[in-house]
Amino acid sequence: MHFTRPRDLVVAGVLGLFLGYLLFQVAYGSLPQLPTLAGVTFAVLAVIEVVLAFVIRSRIKGGRVVAAIGIARSVALAKASSLAGAFMTGAWLAALVYLFPRRDELVAAVLDTRAAVVGVVSAALLVAGGLWLEHCCRTPRDQDRERTRGVTG
Repeated sequence: MHFTRPRDLVVAGVLGLFLGYLLFQVAYGSLPQLPTLAGVTFAVLAVIEVVLAFVIRSRIKGGRVVAAIGIARSVALAKASSLAGAFMTGAWLAALVYLFPRRDELVAAVLDTRAAVVGVVSAALLVAGGLWLEHCCRTPRDQDRERTRGVTG
C-alpha cells in the first residue's frame, strides 16, 4: 500500500465537485433543506483521527512496541478518510458554487449556503486529519531513531 498522493485527492475532489454540481443542477428543487450542521460529522471524525495520530506518534517516538495490525488499520482509516473528505469537499463546494449566486432569488438558498460552508470546512478538516494520521503512521528513518535515543553516528 502506498501513501496518499496529492493527485488522488485532487481527482476525488474534482469528481465530487462534478457530481455534486450535476445533482444540484438537476434536482435542487426536489431536495430537502440541507441541515446546517450536516457536515459537522466530518469535523468530529477529523478530531478523533488527530487524537489517534498523536497517540501513535508518541508511541513510535517513545520506542514502544506498536502492533503492526493496528498501524495498518490506522493507515487504511487515514486513506479512506482523506479520500472521502476530498470527495465531500468537492461536493460541498459544488453546493456552494450552485447556491451562492441564487441567494437573492431563493430563500432556501440562504440557509443551504450556510450548511455548505460548514460542510466544506468540516470535510477539509477530515482531509487534513486523515493526512496527519497517515503521516504519523510512517516508520521513522534510522537517523530519527538514533536521534531520539541519543546515539550519535
